[in-house]
Amino acid sequence: MNNTKILSASVFAALLGSTGMAVAQDCAEPIKVGVLHSLSGSMAISETTLKDAMLMLIEQQNAAGGLLGCEIEAVVVDPASDWPLFAEKARELLTVSEVDVIFGNWTSVSRKSVLPVIEELNGLLFYPVQYEGEESSRNVFYTGAAPNQQAIPATDYFLEELGVEKFALLGTDYVYPRTTNNILESYLQEAGIAEEDIFVNYTPFGHSDWATIVADVVALGEDGKQVGVISTINGDANIGFYKELAAAGVSADDIPVVAFSVGEEELSGLDTSNLVGHLAAWNYFQSAESEANDEFIAAWKAFAGEDRVTNDPMEAHYIGFNMWVNAVTETGTTEVDAVRDAMYGQEFPNLTGGTAVMLPNHHLAKPVLIGEIQADGQFDIISQTSEVPGDAWTDFLPESAILKSDWQELGCGMYNTETETCVQLTSNY
Repeated sequence: MNNTKILSASVFAALLGSTGMAVAQDCAEPIKVGVLHSLSGSMAISETTLKDAMLMLIEQQNAAGGLLGCEIEAVVVDPASDWPLFAEKARELLTVSEVDVIFGNWTSVSRKSVLPVIEELNGLLFYPVQYEGEESSRNVFYTGAAPNQQAIPATDYFLEELGVEKFALLGTDYVYPRTTNNILESYLQEAGIAEEDIFVNYTPFGHSDWATIVADVVALGEDGKQVGVISTINGDANIGFYKELAAAGVSADDIPVVAFSVGEEELSGLDTSNLVGHLAAWNYFQSAESEANDEFIAAWKAFAGEDRVTNDPMEAHYIGFNMWVNAVTETGTTEVDAVRDAMYGQEFPNLTGGTAVMLPNHHLAKPVLIGEIQADGQFDIISQTSEVPGDAWTDFLPESAILKSDWQELGCGMYNTETETCVQLTSNY
Protein backbone atom coordinates (compact mmCIF):
# COMPACT_ATOMS: atom_id res chain seq x y z
CA MET A 1 0.00 0.00 0.00
CA ASN A 2 1.25 3.45 -0.86
CA ASN A 3 1.30 4.83 2.65
CA THR A 4 3.52 2.14 4.18
CA LYS A 5 5.81 3.69 6.77
CA ILE A 6 9.45 2.60 6.93
CA LEU A 7 12.13 4.20 9.10
CA SER A 8 15.81 3.46 9.34
CA ALA A 9 16.86 1.78 12.56
CA SER A 10 18.82 4.83 13.72
CA VAL A 11 15.99 7.29 13.10
CA PHE A 12 13.48 4.93 14.68
CA ALA A 13 15.63 4.49 17.80
CA ALA A 14 16.02 8.23 18.12
CA LEU A 15 12.29 8.78 17.91
CA LEU A 16 11.71 6.30 20.72
CA GLY A 17 14.49 7.69 22.87
CA SER A 18 12.23 9.19 25.52
CA THR A 19 9.09 7.79 27.02
CA GLY A 20 5.88 9.72 26.69
CA MET A 21 7.29 11.88 23.90
CA ALA A 22 5.00 13.86 21.64
CA VAL A 23 4.22 12.59 18.16
CA ALA A 24 6.87 13.70 15.69
CA GLN A 25 5.70 16.78 13.84
CA ASP A 26 7.73 16.13 10.66
CA CYS A 27 6.09 12.79 9.81
CA ALA A 28 5.09 12.96 6.15
CA GLU A 29 1.65 11.48 6.75
CA PRO A 30 -0.17 9.65 9.53
CA ILE A 31 -0.40 5.91 9.92
CA LYS A 32 -3.99 5.08 9.10
CA VAL A 33 -6.03 2.49 10.98
CA GLY A 34 -9.33 1.43 9.44
CA VAL A 35 -12.26 0.89 11.83
CA LEU A 36 -14.90 -1.29 10.15
CA HIS A 37 -17.85 -1.63 12.53
CA SER A 38 -21.61 -1.20 12.12
CA LEU A 39 -22.76 2.07 13.65
CA SER A 40 -26.36 1.60 12.48
CA GLY A 41 -28.69 -1.33 11.85
CA SER A 42 -29.28 -4.43 13.96
CA MET A 43 -25.63 -4.92 14.96
CA ALA A 44 -25.01 -1.36 16.12
CA ILE A 45 -25.98 -2.43 19.66
CA SER A 46 -22.78 -4.49 19.76
CA GLU A 47 -20.40 -2.87 17.29
CA THR A 48 -20.60 0.83 18.19
CA THR A 49 -18.75 0.12 21.42
CA LEU A 50 -15.93 -1.55 19.47
CA LYS A 51 -15.55 1.55 17.32
CA ASP A 52 -15.31 3.64 20.47
CA ALA A 53 -12.79 1.21 21.96
CA MET A 54 -10.57 1.57 18.90
CA LEU A 55 -10.74 5.35 19.12
CA MET A 56 -9.64 5.15 22.76
CA LEU A 57 -6.74 2.82 21.98
CA ILE A 58 -5.55 5.05 19.14
CA GLU A 59 -5.85 8.14 21.32
CA GLN A 60 -3.77 6.43 24.03
CA GLN A 61 -1.09 5.39 21.55
CA ASN A 62 -0.86 8.90 20.13
CA ALA A 63 -0.51 10.31 23.64
CA ALA A 64 2.37 7.88 24.19
CA GLY A 65 4.19 9.09 21.11
CA GLY A 66 2.31 7.56 18.22
CA LEU A 67 3.89 4.85 16.11
CA LEU A 68 7.19 5.02 14.19
CA GLY A 69 7.23 8.69 15.07
CA CYS A 70 3.94 9.26 13.29
CA GLU A 71 0.47 10.05 14.53
CA ILE A 72 -2.10 7.31 14.11
CA GLU A 73 -5.28 8.38 12.34
CA ALA A 74 -8.52 6.43 12.72
CA VAL A 75 -10.52 6.08 9.51
CA VAL A 76 -14.04 5.14 10.61
CA VAL A 77 -16.67 3.81 8.20
CA ASP A 78 -20.19 2.51 8.81
CA PRO A 79 -21.12 -0.68 6.92
CA ALA A 80 -24.55 -0.37 8.57
CA SER A 81 -25.15 -4.08 9.35
CA ASP A 82 -25.26 -4.63 5.57
CA TRP A 83 -23.04 -7.60 4.75
CA PRO A 84 -22.15 -6.76 1.10
CA LEU A 85 -21.45 -3.19 2.22
CA PHE A 86 -18.70 -4.51 4.51
CA ALA A 87 -16.79 -5.63 1.41
CA GLU A 88 -17.30 -2.26 -0.28
CA LYS A 89 -16.15 -0.37 2.81
CA ALA A 90 -13.11 -2.64 3.23
CA ARG A 91 -12.10 -1.95 -0.37
CA GLU A 92 -12.64 1.77 0.19
CA LEU A 93 -10.44 1.67 3.30
CA LEU A 94 -7.60 -0.12 1.48
CA THR A 95 -7.68 1.63 -1.90
CA VAL A 96 -9.05 5.13 -1.24
CA SER A 97 -8.07 5.80 2.37
CA GLU A 98 -5.00 3.55 2.03
CA VAL A 99 -5.16 2.31 5.61
CA ASP A 100 -2.30 0.21 6.97
CA VAL A 101 -4.52 -2.20 8.91
CA ILE A 102 -8.22 -2.78 9.59
CA PHE A 103 -9.85 -3.60 12.91
CA GLY A 104 -13.44 -4.67 12.54
CA ASN A 105 -16.42 -6.87 11.83
CA TRP A 106 -18.65 -8.71 14.29
CA THR A 107 -20.74 -11.28 12.42
CA SER A 108 -19.09 -14.06 10.45
CA VAL A 109 -21.18 -13.22 7.40
CA SER A 110 -19.65 -9.74 7.38
CA ARG A 111 -16.16 -11.22 7.80
CA LYS A 112 -16.78 -13.68 4.97
CA SER A 113 -17.84 -10.73 2.83
CA VAL A 114 -14.57 -8.92 3.55
CA LEU A 115 -12.20 -11.89 3.10
CA PRO A 116 -11.93 -11.85 -0.73
CA VAL A 117 -11.19 -8.13 -0.68
CA ILE A 118 -8.40 -8.18 1.88
CA GLU A 119 -6.85 -11.28 0.33
CA GLU A 120 -6.92 -9.71 -3.14
CA LEU A 121 -5.39 -6.46 -1.89
CA ASN A 122 -3.14 -8.05 0.78
CA GLY A 123 -4.75 -6.08 3.59
CA LEU A 124 -4.61 -7.03 7.24
CA LEU A 125 -7.73 -7.54 9.38
CA PHE A 126 -7.92 -8.03 13.14
CA TYR A 127 -11.22 -9.74 13.90
CA PRO A 128 -12.24 -9.44 17.58
CA VAL A 129 -15.31 -11.62 18.04
CA GLN A 130 -15.92 -15.29 18.85
CA TYR A 131 -16.64 -17.26 15.71
CA GLU A 132 -17.29 -20.72 14.31
CA GLY A 133 -13.75 -21.56 13.19
CA GLU A 134 -13.43 -23.60 9.99
CA GLU A 135 -11.37 -20.81 8.46
CA SER A 136 -7.81 -19.54 8.41
CA SER A 137 -6.80 -16.61 6.24
CA ARG A 138 -3.23 -15.34 5.99
CA ASN A 139 -4.74 -11.83 6.01
CA VAL A 140 -6.74 -12.19 9.24
CA PHE A 141 -5.70 -12.43 12.88
CA TYR A 142 -8.57 -13.91 14.86
CA THR A 143 -8.40 -12.36 18.34
CA GLY A 144 -11.82 -13.66 19.45
CA ALA A 145 -12.60 -17.22 20.52
CA ALA A 146 -12.63 -20.30 18.32
CA PRO A 147 -15.22 -22.99 19.24
CA ASN A 148 -12.75 -24.84 21.49
CA GLN A 149 -12.32 -21.61 23.48
CA GLN A 150 -16.02 -20.92 24.06
CA ALA A 151 -18.70 -23.25 22.64
CA ILE A 152 -17.17 -26.58 23.66
CA PRO A 153 -16.22 -25.54 27.23
CA ALA A 154 -19.67 -23.98 27.75
CA THR A 155 -21.32 -27.20 26.59
CA ASP A 156 -19.10 -29.19 28.95
CA TYR A 157 -20.24 -26.93 31.80
CA PHE A 158 -23.88 -27.70 30.99
CA LEU A 159 -23.18 -31.43 30.84
CA GLU A 160 -20.89 -31.77 33.83
CA GLU A 161 -21.96 -29.05 36.25
CA LEU A 162 -25.66 -28.49 35.51
CA GLY A 163 -26.67 -31.98 34.39
CA VAL A 164 -28.39 -30.77 31.24
CA GLU A 165 -29.94 -33.69 29.31
CA LYS A 166 -31.78 -31.86 26.52
CA PHE A 167 -30.37 -29.00 24.48
CA ALA A 168 -32.05 -26.15 22.61
CA LEU A 169 -29.57 -24.62 20.17
CA LEU A 170 -31.05 -21.23 19.29
CA GLY A 171 -29.26 -19.03 16.79
CA THR A 172 -29.53 -16.19 14.34
CA ASP A 173 -29.71 -17.49 10.79
CA TYR A 174 -26.23 -17.04 9.37
CA VAL A 175 -22.92 -18.88 9.13
CA TYR A 176 -21.63 -18.54 12.72
CA PRO A 177 -24.64 -20.08 14.52
CA ARG A 178 -25.18 -22.73 11.87
CA THR A 179 -21.57 -23.91 11.81
CA THR A 180 -21.19 -23.71 15.59
CA ASN A 181 -24.36 -25.71 16.09
CA ASN A 182 -23.22 -28.32 13.55
CA ILE A 183 -20.10 -28.74 15.67
CA LEU A 184 -22.12 -28.86 18.90
CA GLU A 185 -24.63 -31.38 17.53
CA SER A 186 -21.74 -33.69 16.66
CA TYR A 187 -20.07 -33.08 20.01
CA LEU A 188 -23.27 -33.68 22.00
CA GLN A 189 -24.03 -36.91 20.20
CA GLU A 190 -20.47 -38.10 20.90
CA ALA A 191 -21.20 -37.25 24.56
CA GLY A 192 -24.28 -39.50 24.54
CA ILE A 193 -27.07 -36.98 23.96
CA ALA A 194 -29.69 -38.49 21.65
CA GLU A 195 -30.42 -36.70 18.40
CA GLU A 196 -34.09 -36.29 19.39
CA ASP A 197 -32.99 -34.47 22.55
CA ILE A 198 -31.35 -31.69 20.55
CA PHE A 199 -33.69 -28.93 19.31
CA VAL A 200 -32.23 -26.50 16.77
CA ASN A 201 -33.90 -23.27 15.67
CA TYR A 202 -32.77 -20.25 13.63
CA THR A 203 -34.33 -16.81 13.39
CA PRO A 204 -33.53 -13.74 11.24
CA PHE A 205 -31.48 -10.78 12.41
CA GLY A 206 -33.68 -8.44 14.43
CA HIS A 207 -36.23 -11.17 15.21
CA SER A 208 -38.68 -10.00 17.87
CA ASP A 209 -41.53 -12.53 18.28
CA TRP A 210 -40.14 -15.21 20.58
CA ALA A 211 -43.34 -16.55 22.18
CA THR A 212 -43.65 -19.71 20.09
CA ILE A 213 -39.95 -20.57 20.28
CA VAL A 214 -39.78 -20.11 24.04
CA ALA A 215 -42.91 -22.25 24.39
CA ASP A 216 -41.23 -24.96 22.30
CA VAL A 217 -38.16 -24.85 24.53
CA VAL A 218 -40.29 -25.14 27.66
CA ALA A 219 -42.12 -28.10 26.12
CA LEU A 220 -38.82 -29.97 25.76
CA GLY A 221 -38.75 -30.44 29.51
CA GLU A 222 -42.24 -31.91 29.87
CA ASP A 223 -40.72 -35.36 30.46
CA GLY A 224 -38.82 -34.06 33.48
CA LYS A 225 -35.39 -33.96 31.84
CA GLN A 226 -33.24 -30.89 32.45
CA VAL A 227 -33.26 -28.55 29.45
CA GLY A 228 -30.54 -26.03 28.66
CA VAL A 229 -30.35 -23.36 25.96
CA ILE A 230 -27.17 -22.62 24.04
CA SER A 231 -27.68 -19.25 22.42
CA THR A 232 -25.92 -17.98 19.34
CA ILE A 233 -28.53 -15.24 18.94
CA ASN A 234 -26.85 -12.02 17.80
CA GLY A 235 -27.60 -8.33 18.01
CA ASP A 236 -30.80 -6.71 19.19
CA ALA A 237 -32.79 -9.95 18.81
CA ASN A 238 -31.42 -10.85 22.24
CA ILE A 239 -33.57 -8.18 23.85
CA GLY A 240 -36.82 -9.82 22.72
CA PHE A 241 -35.58 -13.31 23.57
CA TYR A 242 -34.72 -12.53 27.17
CA LYS A 243 -37.89 -10.47 27.63
CA GLU A 244 -39.96 -13.43 26.45
CA LEU A 245 -38.14 -15.78 28.83
CA ALA A 246 -39.04 -13.46 31.69
CA ALA A 247 -42.64 -13.10 30.49
CA ALA A 248 -42.97 -16.89 30.40
CA GLY A 249 -41.69 -17.13 33.96
CA VAL A 250 -38.62 -19.10 32.91
CA SER A 251 -35.77 -18.69 35.39
CA ALA A 252 -32.18 -19.90 35.19
CA ASP A 253 -33.08 -22.62 37.68
CA ASP A 254 -35.78 -23.88 35.31
CA ILE A 255 -33.93 -23.65 31.99
CA PRO A 256 -30.43 -22.16 32.08
CA VAL A 257 -29.27 -20.20 29.04
CA VAL A 258 -25.61 -19.82 28.10
CA ALA A 259 -25.04 -17.12 25.51
CA PHE A 260 -22.05 -16.65 23.22
CA SER A 261 -22.94 -13.18 21.93
CA VAL A 262 -24.37 -11.48 25.02
CA GLY A 263 -22.03 -9.46 27.16
CA GLU A 264 -22.08 -6.41 29.36
CA GLU A 265 -22.94 -4.04 26.51
CA GLU A 266 -26.01 -6.02 25.43
CA LEU A 267 -27.22 -6.32 29.05
CA SER A 268 -26.84 -2.60 29.64
CA GLY A 269 -30.00 -2.09 27.59
CA LEU A 270 -32.07 -4.66 29.49
CA ASP A 271 -33.86 -5.02 32.79
CA THR A 272 -31.65 -7.82 34.10
CA SER A 273 -33.63 -8.53 37.27
CA ASN A 274 -35.30 -11.53 35.64
CA LEU A 275 -32.09 -12.75 34.00
CA VAL A 276 -30.09 -13.39 37.14
CA GLY A 277 -28.43 -16.79 36.99
CA HIS A 278 -28.35 -17.16 33.22
CA LEU A 279 -24.87 -17.56 31.81
CA ALA A 280 -22.47 -16.36 29.14
CA ALA A 281 -19.20 -17.85 27.98
CA TRP A 282 -16.41 -15.49 26.96
CA ASN A 283 -12.68 -15.03 27.45
CA TYR A 284 -13.11 -11.84 29.49
CA PHE A 285 -15.65 -10.16 31.72
CA GLN A 286 -15.52 -6.66 33.19
CA SER A 287 -15.66 -8.25 36.64
CA ALA A 288 -12.26 -9.96 36.14
CA GLU A 289 -9.91 -9.07 38.99
CA SER A 290 -6.54 -7.83 37.79
CA GLU A 291 -4.57 -4.61 37.93
CA ALA A 292 -4.54 -4.41 34.13
CA ASN A 293 -8.33 -4.70 34.04
CA ASP A 294 -8.76 -2.01 36.70
CA GLU A 295 -6.64 0.35 34.60
CA PHE A 296 -8.50 -0.53 31.41
CA ILE A 297 -11.92 0.04 32.99
CA ALA A 298 -10.82 3.37 34.45
CA ALA A 299 -9.44 4.52 31.10
CA TRP A 300 -12.61 3.42 29.30
CA LYS A 301 -14.93 5.23 31.67
CA ALA A 302 -12.80 8.36 31.49
CA PHE A 303 -12.94 8.20 27.69
CA ALA A 304 -16.54 7.11 27.10
CA GLY A 305 -18.45 7.95 30.29
CA GLU A 306 -19.02 6.48 33.72
CA ASP A 307 -22.06 4.51 32.61
CA ARG A 308 -20.19 2.66 29.85
CA VAL A 309 -19.18 -0.97 30.37
CA THR A 310 -16.40 -3.11 28.96
CA ASN A 311 -16.79 -6.50 27.26
CA ASP A 312 -14.93 -9.39 25.67
CA PRO A 313 -14.56 -8.13 22.07
CA MET A 314 -13.14 -4.89 23.49
CA GLU A 315 -10.42 -6.91 25.20
CA ALA A 316 -9.78 -8.70 21.90
CA HIS A 317 -9.25 -5.33 20.17
CA TYR A 318 -7.06 -4.21 23.09
CA ILE A 319 -4.84 -7.28 22.69
CA GLY A 320 -4.84 -7.22 18.89
CA PHE A 321 -4.09 -3.51 18.61
CA ASN A 322 -1.22 -3.66 21.07
CA MET A 323 0.25 -6.73 19.38
CA TRP A 324 0.04 -4.93 16.03
CA VAL A 325 1.73 -1.85 17.52
CA ASN A 326 4.51 -4.03 18.92
CA ALA A 327 4.96 -5.88 15.62
CA VAL A 328 5.17 -2.58 13.71
CA THR A 329 7.60 -1.23 16.27
CA GLU A 330 9.83 -4.31 16.00
CA THR A 331 9.96 -4.23 12.21
CA GLY A 332 10.04 -0.47 11.77
CA THR A 333 7.34 -0.67 9.09
CA THR A 334 3.60 -1.08 8.63
CA GLU A 335 4.16 -3.24 5.54
CA VAL A 336 1.70 -6.13 5.80
CA ASP A 337 4.03 -9.06 5.07
CA ALA A 338 6.64 -7.87 7.54
CA VAL A 339 4.08 -7.19 10.24
CA ARG A 340 2.47 -10.60 9.70
CA ASP A 341 5.81 -12.36 10.22
CA ALA A 342 6.44 -10.33 13.38
CA MET A 343 3.04 -11.24 14.83
CA TYR A 344 3.89 -14.90 15.38
CA GLY A 345 4.75 -15.47 19.02
CA GLN A 346 3.70 -11.96 20.04
CA GLU A 347 2.75 -11.87 23.71
CA PHE A 348 0.69 -9.26 25.51
CA PRO A 349 -0.92 -9.25 28.98
CA ASN A 350 -4.62 -9.99 28.81
CA LEU A 351 -7.07 -8.35 31.20
CA THR A 352 -7.74 -11.43 33.30
CA GLY A 353 -4.24 -11.68 34.74
CA GLY A 354 -2.61 -13.95 32.17
CA THR A 355 -0.81 -13.57 28.86
CA ALA A 356 -2.21 -13.72 25.35
CA VAL A 357 0.03 -15.39 22.76
CA MET A 358 -0.41 -15.20 18.98
CA LEU A 359 -0.10 -18.65 17.44
CA PRO A 360 1.07 -19.65 13.94
CA ASN A 361 -2.58 -20.37 13.05
CA HIS A 362 -3.44 -16.66 13.57
CA HIS A 363 -5.42 -17.42 16.74
CA LEU A 364 -4.68 -16.50 20.34
CA ALA A 365 -4.21 -18.63 23.41
CA LYS A 366 -6.98 -17.39 25.73
CA PRO A 367 -8.63 -18.43 29.02
CA VAL A 368 -12.26 -19.59 28.96
CA LEU A 369 -14.63 -17.94 31.44
CA ILE A 370 -18.20 -18.79 32.37
CA GLY A 371 -20.07 -15.87 33.91
CA GLU A 372 -23.41 -15.73 35.68
CA ILE A 373 -25.61 -12.68 35.08
CA GLN A 374 -26.08 -10.47 38.13
CA ALA A 375 -28.86 -7.99 38.83
CA ASP A 376 -26.57 -5.05 37.97
CA GLY A 377 -25.86 -6.40 34.48
CA GLN A 378 -22.40 -7.63 35.37
CA PHE A 379 -21.18 -11.23 35.50
CA ASP A 380 -20.05 -13.31 38.43
CA ILE A 381 -17.20 -15.45 37.07
CA ILE A 382 -17.99 -19.00 38.18
CA SER A 383 -15.48 -20.88 36.04
CA GLN A 384 -12.12 -19.93 34.52
CA THR A 385 -9.49 -22.02 32.76
CA SER A 386 -5.85 -21.36 32.01
CA GLU A 387 -5.00 -20.17 28.50
CA VAL A 388 -6.41 -22.48 25.80
CA PRO A 389 -4.79 -22.39 22.32
CA GLY A 390 -7.32 -21.46 19.65
CA ASP A 391 -7.99 -24.17 17.04
CA ALA A 392 -8.95 -23.00 13.54
CA TRP A 393 -10.28 -26.46 12.54
CA THR A 394 -12.50 -28.35 14.95
CA ASP A 395 -11.79 -31.91 16.05
CA PHE A 396 -15.53 -32.69 16.05
CA LEU A 397 -16.26 -32.65 12.32
CA PRO A 398 -14.52 -35.48 10.42
CA GLU A 399 -13.59 -33.33 7.44
CA SER A 400 -11.97 -30.74 9.71
CA ALA A 401 -10.24 -33.01 12.23
CA ILE A 402 -7.52 -33.81 9.68
CA LEU A 403 -6.78 -30.14 8.94
CA LYS A 404 -4.39 -27.74 10.62
CA SER A 405 -3.36 -24.13 10.12
CA ASP A 406 0.29 -23.05 10.30
CA TRP A 407 1.17 -19.89 8.42
CA GLN A 408 4.60 -19.52 10.03
CA GLU A 409 6.26 -22.84 9.11
CA LEU A 410 3.93 -24.45 6.55
CA GLY A 411 2.66 -21.26 4.92
CA CYS A 412 -0.81 -22.79 4.81
CA GLY A 413 -4.07 -22.29 6.67
CA MET A 414 -5.69 -25.47 5.38
CA TYR A 415 -3.08 -28.23 5.62
CA ASN A 416 -4.21 -31.86 5.30
CA THR A 417 -2.23 -33.83 7.88
CA GLU A 418 -3.05 -37.16 6.21
CA THR A 419 -1.89 -36.28 2.70
CA GLU A 420 0.66 -33.75 4.01
CA THR A 421 -0.45 -31.23 1.42
CA CYS A 422 -1.81 -27.69 1.47
CA VAL A 423 -5.40 -27.92 0.29
CA GLN A 424 -5.70 -24.25 -0.63
CA LEU A 425 -4.32 -20.84 0.31
CA THR A 426 -7.32 -18.56 -0.16
CA SER A 427 -10.35 -18.74 2.10
CA ASN A 428 -13.11 -19.48 -0.44
CA TYR A 429 -14.12 -22.54 1.57
